[in-house]
Amino acid sequence: MTIAITGGTGFVGQAVLDEAARRGLSVRALARRVQAPRAGVEWIAGDLADRAALARLVEGAHAVVHIAGVINAPDAAGFHAGNVAGTEALVEAAQATGTPRFICVSSLAAREPGLSDYGASKRRAEQVVEGSALDWTIVRPPAIYGPRDHEFLELFRAARWGLVPVPPRGGRASMLHVDDLARLLLDLVPGGAAGRGSVFEPDDGRAGGWVHGELGQAIGAALGRKVWTPHVPRGVLAAAARVDRLVRGSGAKLTPDRASYMAHPDWVSNPARKVPPELWQPVIETRAGLAETARWYRNAGWL
Repeated sequence: MTIAITGGTGFVGQAVLDEAARRGLSVRALARRVQAPRAGVEWIAGDLADRAALARLVEGAHAVVHIAGVINAPDAAGFHAGNVAGTEALVEAAQATGTPRFICVSSLAAREPGLSDYGASKRRAEQVVEGSALDWTIVRPPAIYGPRDHEFLELFRAARWGLVPVPPRGGRASMLHVDDLARLLLDLVPGGAAGRGSVFEPDDGRAGGWVHGELGQAIGAALGRKVWTPHVPRGVLAAAARVDRLVRGSGAKLTPDRASYMAHPDWVSNPARKVPPELWQPVIETRAGLAETARWYRNAGWL
C-alpha cells in the first residue's frame, strides 16, 4: 500500500512518517525543498501549486493524507492560496488519477469561519473535499502538541520563568498529542463505513477539554515549576497582535487573525463528532505527554 502525503516535512507530517515507518507502509511525500533520504519514503519535489508534482504524488496511491496548510498569513488571500486553492488542486489530482481515499486534516477553527481568515479558509477547504467524488474523511484536530512543535514551545519557555499567559477567562480547549493524531490519520486510511463521509473532532479523552489556566499549570508541572497563569483580555491580545505585526512584520507570531481565534472561549472537541472507539482511541494522557515533550525540548536544546 502506497500513501501520498502532503505536509510531510512539518510537525504533524513528521509524526505521520514515523508512524508509517513503524507500520511498514510505503509513503510518497510532497516537499518544496530537497530532503535527506528516508527509508520507505519517496520524496516528490514540488508544492500544492504544482499540478505536475501533484499528479506524480497521487498516481497509483491507495490514499491521500492531506496535512499541508497555512496557519499564519498576512491576509485572507494568503490563507486562501495555501488552504483552499491547494486543497482544490490536490482533490482534482486525486480525482483525475482515480485515487480512492482522501483524508483531510482541517481544524476546529472551521467551526467558526466568521471568526478569522484562517477559520474561513479551513471551512472552505472542507467544502471542497465534501463536494468531491472522493471517499473522504475530514479530521479537525484540537490543539496539537509534542516533540518538534514550535507553537507550544513559546509557552514552555515562558513557564521556565514561572509565567504562562493564557487567553481570556472562561475559555476551554481540547488537546491531542501529535503521535495520537498520526495514529488516527493512518487508522483512517483503509476507509469503511465508520469513516466515510465523516467529520471527526478527536481529543485526548478529557471530557470538556482543559480550562486555559489548568493547561498553563500543567505545562509548568511538566517542567517542575509552579507558574502564574494570568488571563490576557481580548483587547490586550488584539493590541499585542498589532505590536507584533509592527515589530516582526510577516514573521509575527501573534497576528490579529490569531488573536481573534485565541480569544474565542470554546475550542473543545464536539463529543457528537467523536471518532468511533472501535476505530481509534487516544493513548497518551496529556500531563504525561507534556512531560515527555518538555524532556524532548531539553534534549534537543530548545529550552
